[in-house]
Amino acid sequence: MDYGLLATKVLEGHELTDTEALAILESPDDELLSLLHATYQIRKHYYGNKVKLNMIINTKSGLCAENCGYCSQSIVSKAPIEKYPMMKKDEIVAGAERAASLNVGTYCIVASGRGPVNRELDIVVDAVKEIKERHQEMTVCACLGILKPDQAEKLKDAGVDRYNHNINTSANHHANITTSHTYDDRVNTVELAKQAGISPCSGVIVGMRETKEDIIAMARSLRILDADSIPVNFLHAIDGTPLEGTRELNPRYCLKVLCLFRYINPSKEIRVSGGREVNLGSLQPLSLYAANSIFLGDYLTTDGQPGDKDKQMLEDLGFEIDLEPLKREKVEA
Repeated sequence: MDYGLLATKVLEGHELTDTEALAILESPDDELLSLLHATYQIRKHYYGNKVKLNMIINTKSGLCAENCGYCSQSIVSKAPIEKYPMMKKDEIVAGAERAASLNVGTYCIVASGRGPVNRELDIVVDAVKEIKERHQEMTVCACLGILKPDQAEKLKDAGVDRYNHNINTSANHHANITTSHTYDDRVNTVELAKQAGISPCSGVIVGMRETKEDIIAMARSLRILDADSIPVNFLHAIDGTPLEGTRELNPRYCLKVLCLFRYINPSKEIRVSGGREVNLGSLQPLSLYAANSIFLGDYLTTDGQPGDKDKQMLEDLGFEIDLEPLKREKVEA
């Protein structure tokens, strides 16, 4: 396959066929650099050499009644993680101060559970208002589970710029990962955020025994959802979870997945996310020829690469930290 020609066609508005998408995922390893070079042409067209930095604060850990098979915080997990109720407002604000000191553009307020109760939502609302008073330029993302319409409106009014609710996997594979909520529950929450005027963020977890066709379906679903930001996680199988011991990925395949997501969602922020350290290993720098965003620091219950190493990686690549605030307008070719 001529990946460069395909990239040019994508920039002209072409949508990948299933045959083309599968060819990317099944491309020979000795064509990987050619694939990455072509993918970079799409990434560069929309984002140049800039990389967006994101940081997570886990404001509520464990104590979740959902049965998601990948999650150490779920009710079915036996993983020995720290568990605590919702943080206080001042702790959430302090996390934003640390993010600002590290030139992080997007601060992600995450809480475990099916969805926020009113007391928890009020804490987040009050924290966001104060964060926005101090750092108007910072993009604030909330990830609190399944939302009700009035909750989405409250978050918007408080100043939340972005709401994350991952589809995680394909509609076809969803019931194999969790049965305590449906795929449509997740899609509906993303739509609620959009209706409230909040930028939608939704992504996936790759490596959960899905097929290549499932991965293609995920990328297409996110295109249809028009998610502005797409975190691509690679399963970090945690002992004590139902997916314990699952080891399906290698660094080269992970890079092909990121390329596919760029080809199918060319103008969107694509973030190489959880599990990149474990699954990409020494090939992590190459991921940024497809993705234009990373998490700095730790994830929810697993450790990330030290922030100074991430920044050194960007410097070595010749990439720049993107300090611009969230752009609300649609990116045009």
